[in-house]
Amino acid sequence: MSEQKTSAKGLATGRVGLIGAVVIGVSCIAPTYTLTSGLGPTIAAVGEYVPAILLLGFIPMLLVAFAYRELNNRLPDSGTSFTWATKAFGPWVGWMGGWGLITATVIVLSNLAAVAVDFLYLLIAQITGRPEIADLTHNLWVNIPTTIVLISFAAYISYRGLESTQRVQYILVGAQLLALAVFDVSALWQAYNNGGFDFTPVHASWFNPLNIGDFSLIAAGISLSIFMFWGWDVTLTMNEETKDPEKTPGRAATLTILIIITFYILTAVAVIAWAGTGTEGLGAGNPDNQESIFAALANPVLGPMAILMSIAVVSSSFASLQSTMVSPARTLLAMGYYRALPPVFSKISPRFRSPSVATIASAAGAAVFYTVTRLLSENALWDTITALGLMICFYYGVTALACVWYFRHELLSSPRNILFKLICPGLGGMFLLVMFFITAIDSIDPSYGSGSSIAGVGTVFVLGMGVLLLGVVLMIFTRFRHPAFFRGETLRKESSDRQPETPVLV
Repeated sequence: MSEQKTSAKGLATGRVGLIGAVVIGVSCIAPTYTLTSGLGPTIAAVGEYVPAILLLGFIPMLLVAFAYRELNNRLPDSGTSFTWATKAFGPWVGWMGGWGLITATVIVLSNLAAVAVDFLYLLIAQITGRPEIADLTHNLWVNIPTTIVLISFAAYISYRGLESTQRVQYILVGAQLLALAVFDVSALWQAYNNGGFDFTPVHASWFNPLNIGDFSLIAAGISLSIFMFWGWDVTLTMNEETKDPEKTPGRAATLTILIIITFYILTAVAVIAWAGTGTEGLGAGNPDNQESIFAALANPVLGPMAILMSIAVVSSSFASLQSTMVSPARTLLAMGYYRALPPVFSKISPRFRSPSVATIASAAGAAVFYTVTRLLSENALWDTITALGLMICFYYGVTALACVWYFRHELLSSPRNILFKLICPGLGGMFLLVMFFITAIDSIDPSYGSGSSIAGVGTVFVLGMGVLLLGVVLMIFTRFRHPAFFRGETLRKESSDRQPETPVLV
């Protein structure tokens, strides 16, 4: 048996093809989980114009995906945002770019596990015919340990490497996409034949953002839609393990986004057509339905087949929980490898050729974050999801602009470079950074998000800015403990006209 080839960091190479990468990308976005958590708040913000908002959120994601593709073609590296921002802007910006990615994924890991637990007990209640079992999720002594068990199990599969990840994901992704298709078709058929709960005929104006009018509503909606698209970049973080590192990750990212926007718009249209946007009963704008739109609508739409949506959300949440573990683990691995973090994070499992310490650290961080936020606030799920928009806009925006700056000496050398290395990344990056500042300012208001506050300041702002400030503190601490990276000795700032240098590691 031939020996498995490895990358410079020790990761096994050639394990993931295009289809496998797309499946992992879709699973990381977790369309069923994301829709059940994010569709309700988005409808509450912009009403029937959700399709328009989704398209607006889709455009910067696609533009940023082009930036990732160009950077990956030239510099395939599992550190992605961290490595590329360091190459373009230097160690300080690069470190914070990596921190933004890590914290965003760790935060969402905790939320994924929480939703998986909610629907796990709902599924058990449906199977056994005992509705009281669904209420166990509200018992913290049951909820928190179950959440930690799910996080640990997902980490174990991820620890075993991308081959195990792919095998699990094919089943879980197939189940959730099938369930979504059944729900969407059923809702639309019922809406146009039986009226649904509050039949609202589909109209072309739903796709026109100019009809919304209020820019603050547009900004809030886009912030939520960006969260709903986030996760496709996992296809880039495993670039060193794909069969064609220069091309496969970028192609997979683009295909992933296109598949997701198709399902999102179809589901949004189906939900609004069937339920309407009202705030009473089964209306999609009812605050009681915000936390999980499918928990509220699955039974009325699907009847006895409602269990399919419970299975789909559990599958989606666990699939994403497991695949999302890939991103922070490989970014931590890269930061340890280049000595931007303690070298212990660069350790590789000798058996599975996957990040060992980094995977365990990601799982532990998610478990601790979930436990603390759940004990401190009943609104943790809502506010951390909203705060995620800040993290995502920050590190995506930085990465997109890193593409422009890194390739600055060749931007005008061809029409292709003008489009894909200047215009697309520049527009996408600037848009997301503008959204970052708008969301940050708006979230200072205690009414933003769940409406909770800390010392009179909105909890969303405190969570988002608090995480970034913690990163600054840790970065300064690391600068003194591991100065080689910050002196440019392990990963240097450079531009595309220079030949990349092999890092000198000690």
